[in-house]
Amino acid sequence: MADYVGAIDQGTTSTRFMVFDHDGAEVVRHQLEHEQVLPRAGWVEHNPVEIWERTSAVVQTALGKARLAPGDLAAVGITNQRETTFVWDRRTGRPLHNAIVWQDTRTDAIAAALDKDGRGDVIRHRAGLPPATYFAGGKLQWILENVDGVRAAAERGDALFGTADTWLLWHLTGGTDGGAHVTDVTNASRTMLMDLETLDWDDELLGFFGVPRSMLPEIRESSASAAAGPFGVTRANGPFGGEVPLTGILGDQQAATVGQVCFAPGEAKNTYGTGNFMLLNTGTEIVRSKAGLLTTPAYRLGDEPCVYALEGSIAVTGSAVQWLRDQLGIISGAAESEALARQVEDNGGVYFVPAFSGLFAPYWRSDARGAIVGLSRFNTNAHLARATLEAICYQSRDVVEAMTADSGVELEVLKVDGGVTANQLCMQIQADVLGVPVSRPVVPETTALGAAYAAGLSVGFWADTDELRQNWREDTRWEPTWDESQRDEGYRRWKKAVERTLDWVDV
Repeated sequence: MADYVGAIDQGTTSTRFMVFDHDGAEVVRHQLEHEQVLPRAGWVEHNPVEIWERTSAVVQTALGKARLAPGDLAAVGITNQRETTFVWDRRTGRPLHNAIVWQDTRTDAIAAALDKDGRGDVIRHRAGLPPATYFAGGKLQWILENVDGVRAAAERGDALFGTADTWLLWHLTGGTDGGAHVTDVTNASRTMLMDLETLDWDDELLGFFGVPRSMLPEIRESSASAAAGPFGVTRANGPFGGEVPLTGILGDQQAATVGQVCFAPGEAKNTYGTGNFMLLNTGTEIVRSKAGLLTTPAYRLGDEPCVYALEGSIAVTGSAVQWLRDQLGIISGAAESEALARQVEDNGGVYFVPAFSGLFAPYWRSDARGAIVGLSRFNTNAHLARATLEAICYQSRDVVEAMTADSGVELEVLKVDGGVTANQLCMQIQADVLGVPVSRPVVPETTALGAAYAAGLSVGFWADTDELRQNWREDTRWEPTWDESQRDEGYRRWKKAVERTLDWVDV
């Protein structure tokens, strides 16, 4: 058998390709950023062609660096930013619009209308999601209604829809020449169009959004079953330069759950990236949230039953640090945020709620917008940097509180991953805000690792999830240092700051 498994990780700000060995250790990676297209306030888009080109480039560069041939890879998995919506022409492969990113809020009116006539309650029960701008169904409806020719193309069967996994898989497996039009349960669940129980597209939900079923990809398991076979095989004229089975697909946060080996009910992880995403494994039981969380598939491995999770999705965390760099110019790089924040002992009374695209879990308020409160003449850019790191951590506490309310399970330790975990101060603040230890694994980029695990399990590269557990090793642990009164007072002030962001936009 080949010695390695590859993973394409197509994220919100960049695309990377990574290769792992049997121990789950990184062999090689290459990563490229792509442009954030911001046509107007609240709109966020990506160029689908650029994403495909960057994906091809990172695959070719990484394989070249490591001198790996297609035959060295047992399989490849794909993980991706989830709700970002791609629509393209089946015949030409040409995008019919820029991809509308999960952060985009142009579908405010669509989301609000769903709750006015009872459709929202149907969506909550059947799809496990509240009507929100976050999810793909509204974005797809917007494209069908606002881009000339797309509705007609969809009804003819010429317009295809997919999230980033589907867009890339289609190209990797031939594109206009027989490309596979496939997604998995985790990505399909982020559309408001899939029934959590049947794990299939739901005709009533499709009717709510006016979406023709012919546009939609086939929904498969996350790790391809032996009976059904791979999702597709890479073409010799593509970036891999030969045939490699594509056998794993997971939305990025579910991939991190697999990468963190959260395979038992009650195990949770938090990924710190552009946004923060915490998932709590609830087993094969569908737990319907009463506290503002999402009910979502965590993964489906082969022919085994689907495993579900409660998810707390936070729109802006790491991207708030990018905002300090790109819009305010007070730091030159993300790493500098830690050094700047360390210049002060606390936030100096400053709280920053980065509700740039509304508030996601557990509030679900699209009318919220960002606010910096508590400023006095005393405050400096160091206090703002510290408040930005604290905002990441307080938003995560909001989600933990909701998870405890829904599940009755008290968090004992938080497994963390993602780029922001390199910020030692931020992780210490997270332990202080939560009052529990924070644990980072040796391989912090667990999103790509989870996609590799899903792909490798399918082809027998790893025998089972017990073998994956043996790969997980702790790298760093942060213990809480705040006392209860400091923790409670900080959280009380955070909640006051959140209140100041509400009712800003008229929906």
